[in-house]
Amino acid sequence: MKKPSLLIIWLTVFIDLIGFGIVVPLVPVYSRHFGADGFLIGVIIASFSAMQFVFAPIWGRLSDRIGRRPVLLISTAGAALSYVLFAYSSSIANHTTAIWMMILARSFAGICGGNITVAQAYIADITPPDQRSKKMGLIGMAFGLGFIFGPAIGGISLKHLGGSGPGWIAAILCAANFILALFVLVESHKPNSEHVAERPHLSQWAHTLGQPRIGTLVYVFFLATFCFSCFEATLALLVCDHFHLDIQSDTTTATTATYLFVFCGVIGAFVQGGMIGRLVRKMGEPKVIILSLVLTALSMAVLPFIKVGTPMPLTWRILFQPEGVPWVMMLAALAVLSVGSSLTRPPLLGLLSNLTSPNEQGANLGVAQAAGSLARILGPIFATTTLHYSPPLPYLTCAVVLLAASYLAVRRLCRADSAIE
Repeated sequence: MKKPSLLIIWLTVFIDLIGFGIVVPLVPVYSRHFGADGFLIGVIIASFSAMQFVFAPIWGRLSDRIGRRPVLLISTAGAALSYVLFAYSSSIANHTTAIWMMILARSFAGICGGNITVAQAYIADITPPDQRSKKMGLIGMAFGLGFIFGPAIGGISLKHLGGSGPGWIAAILCAANFILALFVLVESHKPNSEHVAERPHLSQWAHTLGQPRIGTLVYVFFLATFCFSCFEATLALLVCDHFHLDIQSDTTTATTATYLFVFCGVIGAFVQGGMIGRLVRKMGEPKVIILSLVLTALSMAVLPFIKVGTPMPLTWRILFQPEGVPWVMMLAALAVLSVGSSLTRPPLLGLLSNLTSPNEQGANLGVAQAAGSLARILGPIFATTTLHYSPPLPYLTCAVVLLAASYLAVRRLCRADSAIE
């Protein structure tokens, strides 16, 4: 019988995230094109996370009881169907119907969004504790690569196949992913239900958050994800407004947004594929987490002030054409943000996994994923609504939140490490 393979689970997540990366940058642009206001755009984006918030702990707990493979198969098949619904919504002439269909598509995708939680538990099953932060970085690398190839494929398919093209391509990729998992992916966890506590949804939350260090990690993950989801939801709109792009030209605006996500994905893949292991060995997980939060805060504090007409230092005006300098500044800020955000997830989830017993990997990681999903509900709604009134407000708020999260990590994680030593 085949042994569980890190490569196979990585490929499964990577292909799934390509589909995710195809669709996510387009959602706010499509939504505004259909006439949605800032609040409704946030609701559409948050519908995915609302369902994931409810179902991620359920999928994680279920994988502890019946194994990782069947849950991955179910969620992958569901993702393919959700992209079919998204493709259909993109081609509907009636804008009201299109918006409701898009909400349905993203909600169903959220219900089936158990892939990442269960994949993390799969990696924990087959990886020694001292290697988990590094291996969790491979999931982050899959995220980064998914946001390289996904938006690029989305932009190309949008240009050549029209508005519904990205959804159909994502559906085809997820269907192929299901076939790969069905025939190649083997089980990593031999469950014994006698040792897996049956807890209702809220009881599982209370149990996980009641463990001091694990609870702190979940809180920090929530805050970091809240801020990053604010960035994801508003980047395309911010660039559109600050660089005078035409929101009615779907191809121009959406393609520009996808290229920026590709840029972030390249940097994220590099950081999570190579730097994580070395940084964790040198600094330890808590300090890497704090560094990531501070870098992300600094970049978010700068982003909303970069626009056409921004005053430039003389050196920059000499080296670059004046109209190109704001784009250089935007890319520099996005590079810092990509490095910072890429350093958060792997050490955080690696440390959480190391603090969790083998029979609760799926459950605790599911709660963490659900906390991230809750952040992705609140973040887009907050960001798209406040962006309408004051573009700097969501970004500056997130910078303050990230610094507060870093302070929490210093108090609860670094001091706990010192006490243990």
